[in-house]
Amino acid sequence: MNRKRMMLVAGSLAATAAVGYAQLGGYTQADLTRSETGRAFLQVLGELQRSYLYPIDQEKVLRGAINGALGSLDDEFTYYSEPADTAIDTQNLQGEFGGIGVTLVAANPDGTGGKIDNVYKGGAAAEGGVQIGDVFVKIGDTDVMTSKLDEIVRLVRGPKGSTVNVTFARNGKPYTVKMERRQVTIVSVEQTVLPGDIGYIALNTFYNEKASEQFRAAVASMKQRGVQKLILDLRDNGGGLLNAGVDVADQFLGSGNIVSLKDRTGRAQVYGRAANRPTDYAGKLVVLVNKNSASASEVVAGALQDLKRATIIGEQTFGKGVAQIPVDTVDGGKVAIVNSAWLTPQGREIHKKGITPDVAVTDTRYTTPFNFSGSGLTPNAKVTLTVEGKPVTVTADKDGKFTYTAEVKRPVRSTTQGEATVDLAGDAILRRAVETLK
Repeated sequence: MNRKRMMLVAGSLAATAAVGYAQLGGYTQADLTRSETGRAFLQVLGELQRSYLYPIDQEKVLRGAINGALGSLDDEFTYYSEPADTAIDTQNLQGEFGGIGVTLVAANPDGTGGKIDNVYKGGAAAEGGVQIGDVFVKIGDTDVMTSKLDEIVRLVRGPKGSTVNVTFARNGKPYTVKMERRQVTIVSVEQTVLPGDIGYIALNTFYNEKASEQFRAAVASMKQRGVQKLILDLRDNGGGLLNAGVDVADQFLGSGNIVSLKDRTGRAQVYGRAANRPTDYAGKLVVLVNKNSASASEVVAGALQDLKRATIIGEQTFGKGVAQIPVDTVDGGKVAIVNSAWLTPQGREIHKKGITPDVAVTDTRYTTPFNFSGSGLTPNAKVTLTVEGKPVTVTADKDGKFTYTAEVKRPVRSTTQGEATVDLAGDAILRRAVETLK
């Protein structure tokens, strides 16, 4: 089967070259006017433009129509990405951009705002004194305290050599730092060697054109160190490019089918086969998965499980067993269209089922943070409670309701890209993997 670019991603749309319409026929403006529903659609757009009381944002209306059309399929994996979001996706997929050398997470419980999750050595942020936990307040003159995370990313990134002024808050106290954007390369692979000469490679995403190259380098490094026992960590890896998933699985297999694709006619064709190469890793192998391991991660886990090449340890995986084709839209956006289901070497379809691990272990790295909520206060009233010996003050909203959620436990991460930091004591899945290999 021709290995055209396919996506296996549960998150945001990967930006790729257009691949056409696959097996779908074209659809023209004339086709729209041939049905009463199509003519009604044009009629509604016209009436809005002529009669609506308030000014019409025509672009917003039309993009809403696109999202409505795709939403009618009730398929979360077929969706449209607007041009601004697609630009960021393009950078993510290419694996490099102009930035300040940090990773971000949402700062607020509703998913808005931005907070520094890691600061990498050698980046502009590190040299500017930015620290993990600092919260974005302003980027330039734009207040971003309640902005969406992708909007903050768009404002922080920019051409290499350009500057950006960012106001952060640390322990509630603001400070501003001017930084010159530098070339940032996304490193999707982290590695280390655990006690007992057990190799450990974490692959964080397949949503990076450099992921296969980086993974091959990590495997080669393990072989050079004489590692005969290896842990491949695919936890929290939501997928990406299908060919990257095939390439990763192939480095542990000498022969056999890796994955097949089944189209809407029910016909299945092999997409990826393993080839025996001197660079392959032939030692003992354990693969770690959790409920967030999806798509291409499941392709790898499913192939290695079916072909009896690895022991899969962890939680039932996410269960995304369909592949998408990405299509460039004329406005600069992208649309991801589900066009096939994928099958493991034994013909298993795992969509909405997931991969069942050989050894089930709950992921203990993340615990539910302490939280509470209540009501009955007057608007804007404050209440202070003692939590683990420390005072916690919350403010009631206009309806007298209040909520509190403690900060989520943050796994320790290295400030050096490509270097893995692990916690054997607090990580039950990893601990079980080490025991299995010993």
